Amino acid sequence: MDAVQQATCGHPGAPMGLADVGEVFWREVLKHNPNNPQWFDRDRFVLSNGHASMLLYSMLHLSGYAVSIDDIKRFRQLHSKTAGHPEYGECPGVETTTGPLGQGFANAVGFAIAERELARTFNRDGFEVVDHRTWVIVGDGCLMEGISHEAASLAGTLGLSKLVCIYDDNGISIDGKVDAWFSEDVGARFEAYGWHVIRNVDGHDPAAVARALAAAREQNKPTLIRCRTVIGFGAPHKQGTADAHGAALGADEVSLARRTLNWSYAPFEIPDAIYREWDCRAAGAQRERAWNELMDRYRVAHPAAARELDRRIAGRLPDGWSDALDALARSAQEKPEDLETRKSSQRCLDALGGKVPELIGGSADLTGSNNTRWKGAKDLTAEACGDYVSYGVREFAMTAITNGLALHGGFIPFSGTFLIFMEYARNAVRLASLMKVRNILVYTHDSVALGEDGPTHQPIEQLANLRATPNLSTWRPCDTAETAVAWHAAIARKDGPTALVLTRQKTKAQTRSETAFVSIARGGYVLVPETGALRAIVIATGSEVALAVGAAQKLANDGIGVRVVSMPSVDVFLAQDDAYRESVLPRSVRARVAVEAGHTSSWYRFVGLDGAVVGIDRFGLSAPGPQAMAELGVTVDNVVAVVRGVVKAASA
Repeated sequence: MDAVQQATCGHPGAPMGLADVGEVFWREVLKHNPNNPQWFDRDRFVLSNGHASMLLYSMLHLSGYAVSIDDIKRFRQLHSKTAGHPEYGECPGVETTTGPLGQGFANAVGFAIAERELARTFNRDGFEVVDHRTWVIVGDGCLMEGISHEAASLAGTLGLSKLVCIYDDNGISIDGKVDAWFSEDVGARFEAYGWHVIRNVDGHDPAAVARALAAAREQNKPTLIRCRTVIGFGAPHKQGTADAHGAALGADEVSLARRTLNWSYAPFEIPDAIYREWDCRAAGAQRERAWNELMDRYRVAHPAAARELDRRIAGRLPDGWSDALDALARSAQEKPEDLETRKSSQRCLDALGGKVPELIGGSADLTGSNNTRWKGAKDLTAEACGDYVSYGVREFAMTAITNGLALHGGFIPFSGTFLIFMEYARNAVRLASLMKVRNILVYTHDSVALGEDGPTHQPIEQLANLRATPNLSTWRPCDTAETAVAWHAAIARKDGPTALVLTRQKTKAQTRSETAFVSIARGGYVLVPETGALRAIVIATGSEVALAVGAAQKLANDGIGVRVVSMPSVDVFLAQDDAYRESVLPRSVRARVAVEAGHTSSWYRFVGLDGAVVGIDRFGLSAPGPQAMAELGVTVDNVVAVVRGVVKAASA
């Protein structure tokens, strides 16, 4: 209440309403160690209704995390640990960035999948070295969002018994009482998903909360606890109303709330006795010591399994993990073969399967189209351990769940869908980028060349959208060699997600020099050097690289020296040093044309005002792929004509 008041903005209502639940849960139930927020076998707690961040910050501070009273005083201020919504990596004890409602809930499903699959893989009789739970608090808004339906449905199907959701049922959202727009029986809905539901728990009765939390731990399916709470509890004029939701209560109401709650202390003053009661450091340290002792015995009894678990906890890739993948790239270089890059990607997965045990994949009901299943992959089900998840038609939840898998540790997740359906998952892609988690996003059917499904399925602006997202590395390879290099980069990258954008149609395998082959990893390189004097540069990606090469050959026959630059990853190329970028795209050559069957906006930084882009700035059309490409001007002849135009203009 005081932190929101001092910041003059924030959300006091949910933290005040959930305080009784939080006190019982955080002090008596949660397995954690404030001394080491990254202890691997800790319970994971997610505050999905992230606007209630002061609840989490308060519990972290009181229980002994490195969140000081000064951090609390600096709530929502510049460079503070205590941001308006919890931010992963900025504040100890925050497991995931939350704020966009429902995504934290889906992240929690990913955490729960990770825990169970690691337990299935590594636990042995007498050695439950992976044994923790995932807890998530949600509000009405989280459960209204469609992603909660997607994620809850899959969690019930998978029988994630160590997942517990506490529903803060206060009946209030920004617009007021939710009955007018959210009247469904939430408990019945979750029971239909296959969850255990505990109804009508008084969220202000600590004993009732404790009983519900204890009962949840005894279930063989995920559990929803419906806690009835009063938003803004203790604020006499604003509790139970939308006025307590998203604004400071005001000095007068804060003063009255102190009186109502019998709290006589000044703002930010906490008695030592309360600090002593809340301090979880000694108990947390003892829990971690007990686990460390168990791990020491495990290392003696099961040394091979222990080494593998230690490696995966540390996030180290296995020795020789890329040997087969690198050999595939080399083979594709030496023996070029025309192939759909989605099939090139599957060959990469075949090369990685078994070499990177932490790789866990899946698709949103498009496995055969995305080519995301590798030889030897095993289905992950309620009954069986596996490394391949059938997510069903749930693109948004799939991406948020894989964010949770990545955040948990011990796994490198990837998932597949059509590039156009990235739009369903867009906000989860953004949060993966914001959190800088290693999540690999496989997007196939990458242009109008997919053909007859028409403009609803033909991506136009999606590549520009991906490239504009900070921290997201995007690759659009032109053949198997580039695809293998892209997969290598995605697996090796630890500081953010990677999007692999792949074709449905065959692409022409390119022949390249050894220097060019080695330079693929730099994101952009000279694929075809100019013949004679350099007069123009054509930059292309993916399936359009072959068009650029064909155009350059025609122009060379007419005595126009054209360099072809393949740029599978714009962001990786831009990260290179200036000297390398100058060697590929010399500033002296202003006659430049970019070629890509997508929106043109992201290419003008490379071609400038004197150059041109052969692309598509309208929606597609329903026709066979080659006809659609021709109708929209993505052809060798059009590239030739456009290059001639920029060369003529540059010579004028």
